[in-house]
Amino acid sequence: MSGPSVLFVCVHNAGRSQMAAGFLAHLAGGRIEVRSAGSVPAAEINPVAVAAMAEVGIDIAAASPKVLDADTVARSSVVITMGCGDACPYFPGVRYLDWALDDPAGQGIEAVRPIRDEIRRRVEALVAEL
Repeated sequence: MSGPSVLFVCVHNAGRSQMAAGFLAHLAGGRIEVRSAGSVPAAEINPVAVAAMAEVGIDIAAASPKVLDADTVARSSVVITMGCGDACPYFPGVRYLDWALDDPAGQGIEAVRPIRDEIRRRVEALVAEL
């Protein structure tokens, strides 16, 4: 792998981790490999998260929740967890960050916008660092 790889993990891989992956893919312009997964993936992406991202010009509608596996974690340079607790396997040499963010599940768009904006701020800082 040429550049760094970032894995975003939340329980359902339907909201926060998908929004973060969407922002990183958009902002990194192919310089960073982007992955997301969930410890208990949902059947589909949260439609409110899709709508919130569409408002800022990023389409995540085609993404789908994926199950977290140890191999994906081991192949990532940075693993960012968002409320999955101990469900994330630990590997030496992998950098872990935990972003405490409200869960957009079951929330309306007004509640999801500030979560989206906070994710964007954190992803922008991560891109600058990587």
